[in-house]
Amino acid sequence: MDKQPDQVAAMFDRTARRYDLVNDVISLGQVRFWRKAVAAAVDAGPGEVVLDLGAGTGTSTDAFTALGARAIASDFSLGMLCTGVRRHGGNALSGQGVPFIAGDAMRLPFADDSFDAVTISVALRNVHDTSQALREMLRVTRPGGRLVILEFSHVTVPMFDRVYREYLMRLLPKVAQVFGSNDDSYEYLAESIRDWPDQPTLARTIQDAGWRRVAWRNLSMGIVAVHRGFKSA
Repeated sequence: MDKQPDQVAAMFDRTARRYDLVNDVISLGQVRFWRKAVAAAVDAGPGEVVLDLGAGTGTSTDAFTALGARAIASDFSLGMLCTGVRRHGGNALSGQGVPFIAGDAMRLPFADDSFDAVTISVALRNVHDTSQALREMLRVTRPGGRLVILEFSHVTVPMFDRVYREYLMRLLPKVAQVFGSNDDSYEYLAESIRDWPDQPTLARTIQDAGWRRVAWRNLSMGIVAVHRGFKSA
């Protein structure tokens, strides 16, 4: 759980081929609703440029291009990116489709003030230094631009929380194994969700990194939360 980047990247490389399928199954289809909520919060339109960090195979990125925005999919797992390139038929150099660019969230390979919006979905937990990543996201966002984070959080209904934690720690890795995925990665997923800070704590961390007007919205009874902030104009 010390989140060494090379180990986490290798883990997701092994998971890439069936990652989207397993996510759909273990979330009981909720992941599709979560993606729509993120797209609504980003609210990107024609002419805007969105950086989708932790994009994996680019499934989340499609929601932004569907609205007419330009979007870049970035991830530190080459296995995820290669799977995404094959599925989308685009690459960073072709000028067609979605550009897929390898990048570390703590040292983003982009210039200052490059994007109208930066978003990261269920991947901030995997970054070695959360605060450093949030500062990097601020750096590459244009003045007045926004940050949208979708991340697993703390369930807000106590009775349901007990059921959810039982599923998380005992059943989730087994379900992933049944569908042929790397069960080690889903044991890591369960542990990282359990140890992740709650909604107000994450909001303070985002604000301390320099973002303003930070707020959040719970989805699925707090299983995940969408946090949003803005860069000073």
